[in-house]
Amino acid sequence: MPSALPDGEPVPDDGALPPHALAGAGDRPLGFYLHVPYCATRCGYCDFNTYTASELRGTGGVLASRDNYADTLVEEIRLARKVLGDDPRQVRTVFVGGGTPTLLPAADLVRMLGAVRDEFGLADGAEITTEANPESVDPAYLAELRAGGFNRVSFGMQSARQHVLRVLDRTHTPGRPEACVAEARAAGFEHVNLDLIYGTPGESDDDWRASLDAAIGAGPDHVSAYALIVEEGTGLARRIRRGEVPMTDDDVHADRYLIADEVLAAAGFDWYEVSNWAASGGGRCLHNELYWRGADWWGAGPGAHSHVGGVRWWNVKHPGAYAAALADGRSPGAGREVLPEEDRRVERVLLELRLREGCPLDLLRPAGLAASRRALEDGLLEPGPYEARRAVLTLRGRLLADAVVRDLVD
Repeated sequence: MPSALPDGEPVPDDGALPPHALAGAGDRPLGFYLHVPYCATRCGYCDFNTYTASELRGTGGVLASRDNYADTLVEEIRLARKVLGDDPRQVRTVFVGGGTPTLLPAADLVRMLGAVRDEFGLADGAEITTEANPESVDPAYLAELRAGGFNRVSFGMQSARQHVLRVLDRTHTPGRPEACVAEARAAGFEHVNLDLIYGTPGESDDDWRASLDAAIGAGPDHVSAYALIVEEGTGLARRIRRGEVPMTDDDVHADRYLIADEVLAAAGFDWYEVSNWAASGGGRCLHNELYWRGADWWGAGPGAHSHVGGVRWWNVKHPGAYAAALADGRSPGAGREVLPEEDRRVERVLLELRLREGCPLDLLRPAGLAASRRALEDGLLEPGPYEARRAVLTLRGRLLADAVVRDLVD
């Protein structure tokens, strides 16, 4: 979750949504994102809304403490129930992210999930995920999560090479993420993801292949692979500016992506979104698919974003301000926007084009449709789906996805 918040109109103190936002809600899936903003240390590349203990000291007192954070977040889940009123939907996905959610006791995460279950109910087969850093869990912790209803866990592996982890300021040792997968399987987790980052300064092709081989060998059913983005204001950006490490290179990113797709495909993983591969249809991350398909989700926690029926809003960033708002009986929302139909159309193209199923050509305006024909001729879109009126990226198209999208949304 990026640290910067957009401008927007004020959120009512009671968090009430415009009536149209809930129209037809029963036809849309509903998910919850629960943000835990705490980290033991700050990674040099991270621009998310997270805080270490030293960063919080003296900036929010007891309200910013992680000791009572679960109680505060439960209050927002109860607020969600009031705002959504008699909305009959059960929750299809819950994703606990951060930060490092597993810095909290496992009982706290289970209690937060329990509040969603109590207020809304969980749909049959609901996907319940938490992110975890490899050094923040052990077999007993994972067993407690599984017993409490979690059935999917996502570990931040990033790399199998120590020198690459050092540049990223990651604190776990190589081999620990692979051990975590085995511990999660032993605890009964059906689905396990490993996150990887490619293009770190100093990483070689051999380093990247070693990371992919280690991830695959660990036995997850899902792998995410993201190009390193150097965000302004981060420690890594400052190191690059001082010349301590080289700048990342787009051509290197493209080469690493091709390696990832080749190695993962050979191991039986299919891409279903530009940066995500699953070993089976059941291994897909259903929660992320809610985002990509424009469904409804409530984001609880400091800086968390939500979307219901074309209304998007975001919470205040600081944990102290977030807790203070809820303690006062107010929504922690910092701002919101009602998306015009054209903006919603553009977002559908932006997000659905990244999926294996692509986006319907019916979403495109005349200029975008003409651009899609050029993309087809240039080998950026698959011919078969195009004949069936869908724009689906080829492998080369995935490498140029951002440029293709810019043309198609015209």
